[in-house]
Parts: sequence; C-alpha cells; structure tokens
Amino acid sequence: MRYVIIGTGAAGIASIESIRSVDKRGEIIMVGEDPHGFYSRPGLAYLLTGEIPDKSLFPKTSDDYALLNFKYQNAHVTKIDSAQKTLLLDGKTPLSYDKLLIATGAFAAPLTVPGAALQGVVKLDHLEDARYILKQAKRGKTAVVVGGGITALELTEGLLARGMNVHYLLRGERYWSNVLDEHESRIVEARLQVEGVTLHFHSELKEIIGKGSKVSGVRLQDGNILKCDLVAYAIGIKPRIELAREAGLTLDRGILVNEFLQTNFPDIYAAGDVAQVYDPMTGYSVLDSLWSPARDQGRIAGLNMAGQNKPYIKSVPFNVTRLAGLTTTIIGAVGHGHDDDIVGIARGDSETWRELPDAIVAQSGFDTNHVRIIVGEKNLLGAVVMGDQTLSTPLQKIIARKLDITSMRDQLLTKDAKIADVVVDFWSKHLAAA
Repeated sequence: MRYVIIGTGAAGIASIESIRSVDKRGEIIMVGEDPHGFYSRPGLAYLLTGEIPDKSLFPKTSDDYALLNFKYQNAHVTKIDSAQKTLLLDGKTPLSYDKLLIATGAFAAPLTVPGAALQGVVKLDHLEDARYILKQAKRGKTAVVVGGGITALELTEGLLARGMNVHYLLRGERYWSNVLDEHESRIVEARLQVEGVTLHFHSELKEIIGKGSKVSGVRLQDGNILKCDLVAYAIGIKPRIELAREAGLTLDRGILVNEFLQTNFPDIYAAGDVAQVYDPMTGYSVLDSLWSPARDQGRIAGLNMAGQNKPYIKSVPFNVTRLAGLTTTIIGAVGHGHDDDIVGIARGDSETWRELPDAIVAQSGFDTNHVRIIVGEKNLLGAVVMGDQTLSTPLQKIIARKLDITSMRDQLLTKDAKIADVVVDFWSKHLAAA
C-alpha cells in the first residue's frame, strides 16, 4: 500500500502518525514545496517579536521522523490524475498512490492595489516571509499594516517589537467586527494605542507608492498620503484548491468532504485549511484555520486511509490567542456578519465563530479582564474570555459537552451577574456529580 500526502503542515504530519499507528509496513510519501518541511505556523508571530528563535518552530527531531519511516520529496505537484491514481511532480515525474491526502493548506489572499509588488510589501504566510520581514523591519522606520483578524495583529506587534512606528488601517469602525463585540474590539484598540500604534478607522488603501523599486508611502481612498518604509497585509486566506479543481473534486470554498474526510473520489481525502467539513453546530460545511482541527482532521484521515472507517466529529472551535498582548480564548459561536478587513476566512479563525445564534448575551468585566457568554435555551453556545483565563477551560468543556445549563441560566442573565462565580459554582457541582 502506498500512501501519498500532499502538504507538510499539521494535518499532513498527523495523518502520517495515524497511518503508522495502524500500518507499520505501508509506504508513505510526503510531498511538499516548503523547504523547511513541518514547523509551527502559529509560532511565526513569536519569531517576529523575538520571543523565540527559529529552532523553536520545529517540534519534531530527526529521530521522531525516523520512527515514522516515511519519505519526503521536496517537489511541486502539478497535476492529480484521479482516474490513473497518479500525481505529476514538477510537471514531469509521475508518482502513483493507493490512498491520497490533500493537505495543501491555504495561502494569504493577495493585495491587489497598485504598487503591491514593490520591495517592502510583506505578508506572514510562512517562515521565509517571517525572515524577510525581519530583514526589512528597521528600528525607527515606519510601517503600515492593512487587514483584520489575528495575523494583522501579529504583524502589528512584531513590527512594534522591532522598533518601528506602526500605522494600522481599518476599513470599518472597529477591529475584527465579525468575531468580537464592540466592547472587546475597543479593549484591543485601546491596548494598541497605549503601545504606540496609530489607528486609522474608515481608512482604505488605494495604492502603494514607491521610490524606485521600494515602498515610500501609501495613498488612501480619501487622498491622504502616509509616508512609510514597509507595508504589511493580512486580508484573509484562500484554501489551495486548484489541484483539486483540475482533478474534478467537488468544491465549494474548500474541498468538500464527508464524515470520513473523503472527497467524491473514495481514495482521495482532504484535511486541514483546505478541507470544508460538516459542522453539526451550524448544519453547514465550514472552513477552519486552526491548528487543533487541522491535527484532528489529519489524524482521522490517516486512520481512514489505513482502513479504520472512523468518522470525524467536528469539535467546538476553540482557540487561545493573544490580541494586543492580551490572552484571549474564543469558543463556539460568538460573532456575526461580515468584516470589511478580511476576505473570507483569516488564519487562526473558524467560520463557526461568525454564527451568532438566536441567543442572549451575558457579559461582565471591563478593561483587561472580560468575559462574554452566548446563552441558549438549555446550552451555552459560545464564549470570549479576555485576560484572566480561569473560566476558559470550564467554559470550553461546558460548551463542547453541551451541558444543560438550566440551573444557572437565570443567574447568568441577572443584571450585573457575577458570571465567573456562577460558572465556577456550576462547573464545581458538575464535577462533583460526575
């Protein structure tokens, strides 16, 4: 049996670990274009700020890889022939497969304004991007950041840490408006301003101005010009689906898969950022760009490729991130609508978060410690926890397990409720009864 995995990210590595747990002898070949192989994409933010060195991005040793016993080919897959069950590498070398996993991930949505190809226009998609940013970021120089979501903040804070003066352009009236509520957006914005970031609301990039081949400034839609030496953008990501499209796989925004992560070709699977999986919480097939679901999907896909017939049960989306230096946990359905700063989905994001069900919001806390809970009839549907993380684990489990919250619902919705006390008391009683 020959298993071929396209992609070197979290989903691809997890699939190899799963295949090996079942099939000790089958041939496994991973094909990828990134010269660095598998590393922690979320860790790039900490590389930018100088909190970790390059080597910390690589969680596996050569001994770990030896135990998994697979071949790695640094190549570009130019075609999938689903009828012949072969790939074409670099336009010339055929590679046959018995089972194939497409774990090609997603790429940064491109900036399409005039001047986007100038030297000093940067994104944060992979390790080479981060290294290029570190070369371009000069203390005392000025940067403009464009976009929304987590990556735009990672760029902002990374450039600040490198001593740059940072201007952050937001097309709307607040930060990450389809996931955070107004109070949460304002907490993040206030912290950025304290750190020295200049925020520009209702500001849209019209063109990037160059001097020779290098960035020298930006012109906004209102005609204003900001002089700068670097432009960083994070306007969303797009799943890498071109190979799948040409191979005749069924697509929507990503590759559509069934509960076993199979595509419409039973020997071809998809996992990670490129896969669009069914979400029982919303009833839709959604995209996630989160490390944990990518690993879970890769693990289940690998087991199924090795003949285990195990369904993927999508868990409640959960992410612990850092927004303007503030630890923030986002769980379940918390937001709504459209964000002008993001095209589609952003890294570290889940489409499930965008769904705000018919529910009541309970919240408490101000400044750096804040909690917002989405209260359904019998269950908690989502939560945002900023600052103190005492409630993040109990809330994640209460939401994921769909615990009946009838006994505390009225208390949560009482005016000026002490939400933390109510949740901790409920969780303690649940654990005692379990």
